Amino acid sequence: MSVDFDRFVLDRSTALLRTAVLLVGDVGHAEDILQTALMKLAARWKSVHTAPEAFVRQVLVNLARDRWRRARRRVREHELTNVDQVTTDHDLAASVANRDAVRRALAKLPARQREVVVLRFFADLSVAETAEALRTSEGTVKAHTSRAVARLRQLLGEQITENAHGY
Repeated sequence: MSVDFDRFVLDRSTALLRTAVLLVGDVGHAEDILQTALMKLAARWKSVHTAPEAFVRQVLVNLARDRWRRARRRVREHELTNVDQVTTDHDLAASVANRDAVRRALAKLPARQREVVVLRFFADLSVAETAEALRTSEGTVKAHTSRAVARLRQLLGEQITENAHGY
């Protein structure tokens, strides 16, 4: 493999993993789809080396969509929580709780809205870049963004209320 490919993987894999986690909502599955995306990139490096990140994002979105299609046919999995793990740092605990709340809220969005939010706000893509990655129009990206942000506000507001009441 080329030195450029190795450099790309070293420089961008953390950000791409974060995008994958937000797309699929699970670290293990995100690692799997990122590995698959990077393998596809390696196989096509000569033809896509000028825009490798856009290629990998497109593959991640497609793999996430494939995973959702397969997941609809399977019994739903539930994440195990470690009740023995206690943190003493209040700020760290609040940060983890906030990230978890956002991940849970993202998981409740329809797939297209989740994809738009992840690419626009977490991968920091423009409307045009997001439209290209999702193979849709900029107007569709804007509409999904508007609906998703409104729904996230509602979902996160509900979670804050539930946490305040101790539910």
